[in-house]
Amino acid sequence: MTRTLIVGSGFVGRAVAARLTAVGESAVLASRHAPADLPAPWVPLDAADADACAHVVDRVRPDRLVLVHGPSDVTWCEAHPERAAALHTAAATNLTAAAPGCRTVLISTDNVFDGASPANDESTPTTPANAYGRAKLRAERIVRETADGTVLRVSLIYGWEPPGADKWLNFFSACAHRLRSGEPVEAPHDQWTTPVLVEDVAAVTAAVLPSGAPELLHLGGPDRISRAAWAEAVADGLGVPRSRVVRVPKAAGRYASRPTNTCLTSHLLDGFLAARGLRVRGVAEGARALLEAAA
Repeated sequence: MTRTLIVGSGFVGRAVAARLTAVGESAVLASRHAPADLPAPWVPLDAADADACAHVVDRVRPDRLVLVHGPSDVTWCEAHPERAAALHTAAATNLTAAAPGCRTVLISTDNVFDGASPANDESTPTTPANAYGRAKLRAERIVRETADGTVLRVSLIYGWEPPGADKWLNFFSACAHRLRSGEPVEAPHDQWTTPVLVEDVAAVTAAVLPSGAPELLHLGGPDRISRAAWAEAVADGLGVPRSRVVRVPKAAGRYASRPTNTCLTSHLLDGFLAARGLRVRGVAEGARALLEAAA
């Protein structure tokens, strides 16, 4: 049975593991800390430690690697640019060196672009405008130098997470919990994205894991939408007043360091997915499925 080592057991890593196990494949998650409700076996790993990476690869003996390692908080990376770059590049370097020739997929970001264009495909030159984008781009170059690597750049990922900790990295879930509890939500009217449901990210990742996929792919949802309009759509889905969404300029809040446009398109992925019976859902369909399941 093909075994995949998924480095990063956060929101996306767990979804990829769940997808692989659902289709009968073997997956092992690796991270510094084990979160609750893991869908697959877990091993401890500090991916910045080369010896630890070699030990885990020797223990798990993976056929494939999926790198979903962090840090992914754009604001934190902006405050700690050197540390962010070191963590992203160390993990990519250590794991590809520990498993030479292993099929590798890196989940990357739309932040490798500066936001000047309303859409970016695989041919668009990279011009990161923040520390997170620069760190990811360095990790991309490491993976693309391997014998069998694919970089999958993904636009804003969303899904359902329980309330509790600050979940602003998951914009949809943060909006839903705050709106439902009666709190206002500030959202920029001038920051645009092409959101992708986390289950769709997992399905696409599983589809590109076999060898033969292009070395660079973009995954964006079919809808280009501002965060404010998206928050209002969540309010509609919850049946609460749109007035709870406070439209603000990007420069005024937590999204100041994000590019104006974090939007991805692809000339390669659509045909690849259609041939495998897969499609990426829009925000209305995705939000409806999540809210119905949560209810």
